[in-house]
Amino acid sequence: MTTPATFGFRDLPFMGVIHVNNEAMKAGWRMGDPEWSNLGQGQPEVGDIQGAPPRIRSLDIDPADHAYGPVEGLPEYREAVAAHYNRLYRRGKASQYTAENVCIAPGGRAALTRLAAAMDRVRMGYFTPDYTAYEDMLTTFATIEPVHIELTEAQGFRASPDELERRIERDRLGAVLISNPCNPTGVVVAGDELRAWVETARRTRCTLLMDEFYSHFVYHADGPSQTGRGISAAEFVDDVNEDPVVIIDGLTKCFRYPGWRSGWVVGPKAVIRAMTAAGSFLDGGPSRPMQRLGIQALKPERADQETNAVRSVFAGKQQTTFNMLREVGVRFPVVERAPAGAPSGTFYLWGDVSGLPASINTGERFMRAGFSARVLTVPGEFFDVNPGKRRAGPSPLASCVRFSFGPPRANLEAGLSRLVAMIKAAK
Repeated sequence: MTTPATFGFRDLPFMGVIHVNNEAMKAGWRMGDPEWSNLGQGQPEVGDIQGAPPRIRSLDIDPADHAYGPVEGLPEYREAVAAHYNRLYRRGKASQYTAENVCIAPGGRAALTRLAAAMDRVRMGYFTPDYTAYEDMLTTFATIEPVHIELTEAQGFRASPDELERRIERDRLGAVLISNPCNPTGVVVAGDELRAWVETARRTRCTLLMDEFYSHFVYHADGPSQTGRGISAAEFVDDVNEDPVVIIDGLTKCFRYPGWRSGWVVGPKAVIRAMTAAGSFLDGGPSRPMQRLGIQALKPERADQETNAVRSVFAGKQQTTFNMLREVGVRFPVVERAPAGAPSGTFYLWGDVSGLPASINTGERFMRAGFSARVLTVPGEFFDVNPGKRRAGPSPLASCVRFSFGPPRANLEAGLSRLVAMIKAAK
């Protein structure tokens, strides 16, 4: 049997959710199988939901859009993205985003890849737990020297602004990468805390790379906000071309169009120019027709209606997931340690299964037992971002599991019921 190395290629492992999917396929799962519940994959339900505008269902392609488009994206789409941020986060501010502050990329990973390829030599701080794809990014690009910042349960898996500044100064960091709201924990840096993060970046000249793909999935204890606004560092930027704040987002999560592969980066013009140069050889640019649809999705009334509906529907699914799993012994340390009034975010819950029977008391064991119940979950150790596998030994996140409440409610509840039965049978 031949291997990739036979032809001059590395034998690369599948990472994170893709690994879970591949293992689940061995147990009989197939994407879209209604008999299974995928509580692992980071995808929101993509159909009609209560209160949301109708799904965009058709595409009329202009003949001109059969041609190549600009690597940085269509000017009209870039302007729509800039207007979206100005409307939600920069009303009354002298400095406003323009199309020149926006780079369109074919998906979030492509946006991150462009950013990494465009960066000069830099010591970049990254956190654990955090998004699994960061590991490949931090491993692949030799100009980036990754510096690990561990967030523990005792900290509530969050870093204070003071701790951030200490690490920037102590470790001589030129950049910091973080998902906010955090995938996988759901921790949200918001309000005065987020303002302090941006002020720290401005003062220390350390670039904040803010992955805000879950920015609209934010839930408050007193119910979902009906403002159409999410959480974004854009609110606290003084000068859009001078402050070292770079925002990554797109239509994938917040607008529930992951199949469109439409992401963007918002930041200083100089960053956008560098990313455009990188994109010219990395991916060649995004799809023109899908950008036309993106302009439709960002129309203010439609965008706000979608955001408000998402918050309402997903807040209910979050509570259902929490209640059903907590009742059978899954702990949720982020919820337990959250500051009073702090919002939660994403469509994940970060669970600790160490108190369950030995057969299911680690993320890996829980995942494999879940296959028998026709449910996918993701072991927490996959979010222990470890570029180049430099940190040896067992992961401190081995007893954690990321549960997604992204699927439609009926499929979610069916999967949760099977997990509850699995846990009870193991006791």
